Amino acid sequence: MTSEPTINQPAQNTSAKPMTQEAYQAQHKKRLSYMPWLYFTLKPKLLAWAKPWQEEVQAQFMALETVSFGKNCFISPDTNLFAEPTRGIIIGDQCMLAADSFMHGPITLGNEVAINHGCSFDGGSAGITIGDQTRIANNVTIYAFNHGMHPDTPIYQQSASSKGVIIGKDVWIGAQAAIVDGVTIGDSAVIGMNATITKDVPEYAIMAGNPAKVIGDRRDKV
Repeated sequence: MTSEPTINQPAQNTSAKPMTQEAYQAQHKKRLSYMPWLYFTLKPKLLAWAKPWQEEVQAQFMALETVSFGKNCFISPDTNLFAEPTRGIIIGDQCMLAADSFMHGPITLGNEVAINHGCSFDGGSAGITIGDQTRIANNVTIYAFNHGMHPDTPIYQQSASSKGVIIGKDVWIGAQAAIVDGVTIGDSAVIGMNATITKDVPEYAIMAGNPAKVIGDRRDKV
């Protein structure tokens, strides 16, 4: 008589094959690509294969695009980087770029900048600059250009303008926020989820809404 599996003791699939080292690494690479902060906590045993993998990924990007990487970065191979000679991308030390993000230069990242999955950045002609230790959550959009909107001409036929976007140091930008061309965000500001930033943001300001408004000051959170 055989016992039936219980909730606390699920049935085991005895026909499943043991995971190979290749399959394990492939799954771990996917995990790192979507949660890149884990790369910086890897033990030496895992870094033995993860670091050469990252060196290869970054070397391939540098061979194909006008992009440079600082020391000890993590770049998902599923990040989409596009950087022509006049629209380069510069990435500082210990930055991390997650999977499924789109970045078109000119873009400059400081040190320890985090870009999570699904973000979309286009530097236009004036560029996007992001300061040290800024953290950007998933699906954030930053566009450093704008189309003309004259009513007598189709929008796609009108000239684009570009003023650039500047984001300071130690800024936290929540998921699905949007930042339009011409905006400067001060150091240590916090941008709430789904906020649309259409005007300059003071240092330490906490922003929310569409269009976003100041709802607090980070210095009051001590």
